[in-house]
Amino acid sequence: MQSNRLSQLVKLLDGLSEWTGRVISWLTLLMVVVTFIIVVMRYAFDMGNIALQESVIYMHSFVFLLGAAYTLKHDGHVRVDIFYRPASERTKAVINIIGTLFLLFPVSIFIGYISWEYVSTSWALKEGSQEAGGIPYRYLLKTTLIVMPALIVLQGIAELGRSALVLRGESHLIEENVTEHPL
Repeated sequence: MQSNRLSQLVKLLDGLSEWTGRVISWLTLLMVVVTFIIVVMRYAFDMGNIALQESVIYMHSFVFLLGAAYTLKHDGHVRVDIFYRPASERTKAVINIIGTLFLLFPVSIFIGYISWEYVSTSWALKEGSQEAGGIPYRYLLKTTLIVMPALIVLQGIAELGRSALVLRGESHLIEENVTEHPL
C-alpha cells in the first residue's frame, strides 16, 4: 500500500516536470523566430525594438530556469560518470539519494532563500525594464529564481521516491515508456 502511494507521488511529480519541460521547450522555437525577426528588422529595415530584444532574454531565462527540473527528471545534468555509469541500479539509487539529500536539496533551498528578498523587492516595486520601450514585467522574470528551485526540489522528491522503490525492489511500479524528449 505504501509503495503504491510512493509510486503515485513519483508519477505525479514526474508528470509536473514533464509537462513543464514540454511547455517551456516551445520557447526555444519561439526564440529562434523572434531572433530572426529582430535581425530582419535591424538589417533589412534599419529598425529596432527593445521589448522584442528583451523577450529573447526572458525566453532564454525561462527555458534554462524552468526546464531544469525536466532535465533532472531525464538525467540530463552533468555528472561524473566514471563510478556511476557502471554501477548497479541499487548503487545508483544510493548515490542518487545521497546526492539529492546533500547536494540538490541544500543548493536548491539556498538559491530559493537568497533569491526571496531580491524577488519580493522586485514585486514590491513592480520592477520593469530599465530601457525605454522595454518589457515592464521584470519582476515576473525574477520570480523564476524562486520557481526554479521549487520545481527542482519537487523533482528531487520524485528522485528520492524512485530510488527508494529501487532499493525496495519495486522499481516496476514506476516503469515509464521511453519516448523522444523535446529538450
